[in-house]
Amino acid sequence: MEAQAGLQVPPLSGRAPRGRCWVLPTALLCLYGFFASLRPSEPFLTRYLLGPDKNLTETQVFNEIYPVWTYSYLVLLFPVFLATDYLRYKPVILLQGLSLIVTWFMLLYAQGLLAIQFLEFFYGLVTATEIAYYSYIYSIVDLNLYQKVTSYCRSATLVGYTVGSICGQVLVSVANWSLFSLNVISLTSVSVAFATAWFLPMPQKSLFFHHVLRSQVSREMTTPFLQSRTLIGDDPALKRVPGWEDIESKVPLNVEEHSAATQEQKVEISKVLRELWRDFLQCYSSRPMLCWSVWWAFSTCGYFQVINYTQGLWEMVLPSQRFEIYNGGVEAVSTLLGAVAVFAVGYIKVSWATWGEVALALFSFLIAAAVYVMDTVRNIWVCYASYVIFRIVYMLLITIATFQIATNLSMERYALVFGINTFIALALQTLLTLIVVDSSGLGLNIFTQFMIYASYFAAISLVFLVSGIYSVMKNYRRQEEMPSSSTASPPQCSE
Repeated sequence: MEAQAGLQVPPLSGRAPRGRCWVLPTALLCLYGFFASLRPSEPFLTRYLLGPDKNLTETQVFNEIYPVWTYSYLVLLFPVFLATDYLRYKPVILLQGLSLIVTWFMLLYAQGLLAIQFLEFFYGLVTATEIAYYSYIYSIVDLNLYQKVTSYCRSATLVGYTVGSICGQVLVSVANWSLFSLNVISLTSVSVAFATAWFLPMPQKSLFFHHVLRSQVSREMTTPFLQSRTLIGDDPALKRVPGWEDIESKVPLNVEEHSAATQEQKVEISKVLRELWRDFLQCYSSRPMLCWSVWWAFSTCGYFQVINYTQGLWEMVLPSQRFEIYNGGVEAVSTLLGAVAVFAVGYIKVSWATWGEVALALFSFLIAAAVYVMDTVRNIWVCYASYVIFRIVYMLLITIATFQIATNLSMERYALVFGINTFIALALQTLLTLIVVDSSGLGLNIFTQFMIYASYFAAISLVFLVSGIYSVMKNYRRQEEMPSSSTASPPQCSE
């Protein structure tokens, strides 16, 4: 009886224990997100690389350096996706912080084309590991706090990026600070973020690999538990946990038997991969899910391309070496207005099942028009205004798409769909970069590139417009047939 009373079953339901405090880890994670995003030099990156500090050419920056980020992000995304869950988030967050430090240290002191290309690889690692930041908190807090902590964590990064952009613009335009000094501030900020990450508590579970913590299983679920398993074996909450039905065969009777534990992890990894494949087939068999995911992947590809090379376009329209530029202010304004648009999504009452594809078509056309205006009207203020519209519309639509995809999915499947959609977007972006941007491909100039990006979004708009009109007509015919079929049916006589 003493052994049974002292037994504590770990939280198998996927929720944190009731007594666990969620405020501290959430505050630490938000603090990390704020300082990791507080990079005042980022809106002036292209100007810095083309300036006297690095003295690189336009061809080197646009066609040989920036494409490395796309390639490295694509290569690293899937292994980082699995490693994040397997290592339980915190080590990957620390890796992101360290990669940020390496990136900005090299930005300060590295010289030459090859060194800056290595810098872009590390920045690709930074973006690939972002998934750890956004998923860490779900392994710490209870399910009913997901919405609240998600808003806190995302707001922290938005506020950090906005504050960094404003500070960068003020320091450049008012205080006449050098871009090297801005990079010193960025390096200091990401170093503070890295130090903060060490204080994050280590999660005891994750979405896929660690439904039950192995160390707790080996310590607590020993022979006395196996003898008394009938006391908790009838609990329906426990039976719903994946792998619970065969946990007896997985528990090592001797905690020193490391070989058994190693074999257990190999089986678990293969099981997770099989479950991911089954979930993939099931998720994408739904037409609405497929529709929103296709738009997500294709539009995100175009969004990444425009974001990556916008500073290059602005540099060609108004050379920063001879004129005052306001890149930081524009980034801050677009981020703030985008956040307002995201907040407003919750108050939009539209039948997305009926009008979703048409809305995607119309807004995608607006994005295409904004990119086209940026490319053809060679006025910096028009470029700034078009860029703000571009970001607002994209952030609005991607939020709607995220909501539509996540509505009927569990957290595990949402993470899977998000990862797959992002991977497809990066694969498309890699192909587009290789053909259009890379010097080994066509190596087109920046204005021709943006004309292609505008055409790309116009093509997305056309496809979804045709599909949306077809869906609306199909629903309209179905609604017309329903009353006629009910009228034609003979009345039922009651005796």
